[in-house]
Amino acid sequence: MMMQRGAVGSVVLTAVALTTTVGVAAAAPAPDKVATPVSHGKVTDNLYMSLGAFEDATSGKDPKVKAMIDRTDIGGVQVVAPWKALEGKKGEYKWSRLDNALKYLQERHKKLFVQVQDRFFDVAMKDANVPQYVKDEGGVAPTIDENPDNPTTHGAMVAQWNKEVRAEFQAMLKAMAEKFDGKLAGVNLPETAVEVDTKKDQTKYTSKSYIDAEIDNMRYGKKVFTKTQFIQYINFLPDDDDHKRMKEMFDLARDKKIGIGGPDTLPDRKYQMENSYKFLHEYKDALPLVAMAVQEPDINAKDPKTSKPYTRERFTEFAHDYLGARHMFWTTEADWLQKPPA
Repeated sequence: MMMQRGAVGSVVLTAVALTTTVGVAAAAPAPDKVATPVSHGKVTDNLYMSLGAFEDATSGKDPKVKAMIDRTDIGGVQVVAPWKALEGKKGEYKWSRLDNALKYLQERHKKLFVQVQDRFFDVAMKDANVPQYVKDEGGVAPTIDENPDNPTTHGAMVAQWNKEVRAEFQAMLKAMAEKFDGKLAGVNLPETAVEVDTKKDQTKYTSKSYIDAEIDNMRYGKKVFTKTQFIQYINFLPDDDDHKRMKEMFDLARDKKIGIGGPDTLPDRKYQMENSYKFLHEYKDALPLVAMAVQEPDINAKDPKTSKPYTRERFTEFAHDYLGARHMFWTTEADWLQKPPA
């Protein structure tokens, strides 16, 4: 099955912008339970970058981005932290980099969100940024990104469907929660879009076991992060044409008060509108938090309504009004960040 996926962080991952045109999205199944509507206040803008890029900025190596962090219209930073940055040897966790990031932002009255990354695009399996012991135990699967508008790329992801591997990942999340719960503004797991290269895979991947593992990680993340908002990014799911599994994930998010977000904000794009966007729209008043990213390929994508690149206003209005977003994470390449605050 060929799956078009969304963009991923421009600093750490190579992504693909989609070029499909707008169409009328089918309505998502209505939430089964009625929840107390949440308040959708003004969107808070935050920067999106890798942990390494954040460190380059705060050390002075990248003064341009450092100045962005201090902008009065920026509420915080979402850093993408690969598993390897948080755990070296098995069970030996490393928190100093997050400690430093948190301290730097707290001193400036800014918030820190952390995306824990377990999948990597356009990278060789041997270079996947996960602990070496996970690789040695056969816990990494090959992925492929086939898109008719771009060259095929290959990547890698943690084989979360392997129970032993997932137990180690969850042990890291638990240790992270023991250290940072209530201190971080949010912790999120990355997008659900994935296409494992089954011709090369040796991890016994199936789409069902993959989705089951994603749901299990959602449950576990919420279990250990009781004060910090836990968030799952959802965009596409493999072999889920009837969207029953996606609805299952949104129902879980509603019932367990798990935040939902996405790696791309692409207003009125047909493929997105037919997948997670319709669920975000229908469930937005039942979710504790919706957080959306605007990444580098997004700002270069064309608005189906105008055939011109999206504007900041279009991104924000769609994210807030249609998807219910209260936080947006912006690539540092966004044009409005190149200008002084209004």
